[in-house]
Amino acid sequence: MFKIYKSEKGILVPAETVSPHTWVCLFNPSEEEISYVETKLQIFPEFLRYPLDEEERPRLEREEQQLLIIIRIPDPMSKGLYIRYETIPIGIILTEENIITICLKEHPIFEEFITFANKHKNFDLKNPVSFILNFFLIGTTSYIKFLRQIDKIIEEYEEALFKALANEEFLRILNIEKTLTYFNTSLQGNDMVLTKIQSGRYIRLTEEDLELLEDVQIENKQAIEMTKIFTSILANTMDAYASIINNNVNVIMKFLASMAVILSIPTIIYSMYGMNIPLPFQELDPLKGTPSAFFIVNVIIFGICSFLYLIFKKRKYL
Repeated sequence: MFKIYKSEKGILVPAETVSPHTWVCLFNPSEEEISYVETKLQIFPEFLRYPLDEEERPRLEREEQQLLIIIRIPDPMSKGLYIRYETIPIGIILTEENIITICLKEHPIFEEFITFANKHKNFDLKNPVSFILNFFLIGTTSYIKFLRQIDKIIEEYEEALFKALANEEFLRILNIEKTLTYFNTSLQGNDMVLTKIQSGRYIRLTEEDLELLEDVQIENKQAIEMTKIFTSILANTMDAYASIINNNVNVIMKFLASMAVILSIPTIIYSMYGMNIPLPFQELDPLKGTPSAFFIVNVIIFGICSFLYLIFKKRKYL
């Protein structure tokens, strides 16, 4: 599907037909829609198809009077308990008279961009540079918004991780690590595109455009730094978790080894009294008021086990 917008009195409003200085917004377009836009606006076919590749990297490409800019934006991909974000490409095509955006899905960033543009009431599609930079700004802001959500998620996972006995929390952390990898790669690519725009070789920039571009670069670098910080925090968390698990295993093994030594005493003595040979206390007669062998043996066993328990407790084996 696709939508058409035009600017009136500084705001973006829907339009019925494609005309000069309109924005054509394509969402997961069919071949018929691609052919229509290609024929109507004389767009290079590959410019309309490059952004439909999920693995397309951020870049700029110019052919004659047309400019293709591909950036990547965050896209929530939560499945059940596992929260994950990936990134998808968005293509921005500039011609002499029109702006075309193309994306694999109807992403919320487009509505956010329209809301942002209409809030300021000074938007004009005759200025494509302003469109690109403001779109970049909304995309970078969405990264920061999701990164702040990830920060809260990390805090929750950290608390649950050290109490967990199963692998569920561990798998959740791995999903967040994967998200941060996607974010870092995409933000680095977007930063490269911004640097190329700043060079002035692809687009002419006014002083106002340069100021806006600088703001976008600052936001983008902030998102990159946040991604690196959270990646480092997760790595340290996983290392700490692994150390705690190893320490817990050592404590458990030490406890089990100590208990095995203590419990081996009754086993050894009872095994000896199971043999058909003369043994201590077997001649004692309980009918004559003499303590039975069973009682004496158990007292001795209890004494030995208690002695070992106190020794192990003193040495903090238990």
